[in-house]
Amino acid sequence: MRVFQYFFALSVWCSSIAVSGPTAASAAEVLPGPIPATLIRVIDGDTVEVRARIWLGQDVQVAVRLSGIDAAERRGKCPEERALAEAATDHLKVFEGSAISLLGVEPDKFGGRVQAHVTHQMAGDLSTSLLNAGLARAYHGGRRGSWCSGVALRD
Repeated sequence: MRVFQYFFALSVWCSSIAVSGPTAASAAEVLPGPIPATLIRVIDGDTVEVRARIWLGQDVQVAVRLSGIDAAERRGKCPEERALAEAATDHLKVFEGSAISLLGVEPDKFGGRVQAHVTHQMAGDLSTSLLNAGLARAYHGGRRGSWCSGVALRD
């Protein structure tokens, strides 16, 4: 009977490790890349939808938030913000259908998408491209500031 109890306890313990191990690791998991992908469509100035090749013959379609930037929102609070949002979106639309690479893929704070650096062979990092064009600003967490004139920016 003791042998049975020992093996039962061992199997329960092993099962708990198998079940909890990947869940605990996935919160901090980062895929370094590069992961080959195609930019399917632009959702807004800092989010795109891609089809990424994750294994031989295996693709996944997912929304990707561009790392390190914040772009204005299409449903912004003022005409200035909405215009900047459209300009940022148009800036990225040039890359629709293009081959890209994803680097540093990690979970995003919103479900259903990931966050990554998205690079294009000719244009380089798309976040940097938006920053250089004045269509986004650096963002590394915290509160995002207003895009409207006369409203104090917050960090």
